[in-house]
Amino acid sequence: MNNESAAKPMKFLSVLAMVPWLFWSATLHADSPDESQIIEIIGAVEQGWEDADGAPFREHFLDFDGARYIESGGQNSGLSDLIDNHVEPEGDALDSLELSFSNIEVHTEGFFAWAVADVEVIAVVKADKRRIHNRGYQTFLFRAVDGDWKVVHTHSSSRPVRKDSDDHQH
Repeated sequence: MNNESAAKPMKFLSVLAMVPWLFWSATLHADSPDESQIIEIIGAVEQGWEDADGAPFREHFLDFDGARYIESGGQNSGLSDLIDNHVEPEGDALDSLELSFSNIEVHTEGFFAWAVADVEVIAVVKADKRRIHNRGYQTFLFRAVDGDWKVVHTHSSSRPVRKDSDDHQH
């Protein structure tokens, strides 16, 4: 066996040893399309809240038995409960609803992802003209289903913004 033919198996083994690293490296950089899709979904959900429109929720949320969506101590059980008793009625109850998600951090692990965002809510209650201005945090949990990310759970917690400490955080 000459040196050239002895080197071929070594080259093959060196490349084979790199496969796990290449796979790991590719998955590290392959989350960009996933992150973009998740951020687009969060934007659609934001718009759905502001417009009191359940359509983005029906499109981007996975409807399943046991689904729960939690908001500042209250919860909706199931997608229909969220849309019918929370999202759509807010259009009748609130004027000028402005909801914004910012500083969105997206994390993915295989078929599971989560996003954490700052949330700010500004609105006027139609019944008594009371102004709402809350800030806090929102968590979205996602599962990949047939190549698309679907929201499987949300949790939002916010507090009224105090005029003397708009930037107070824990």
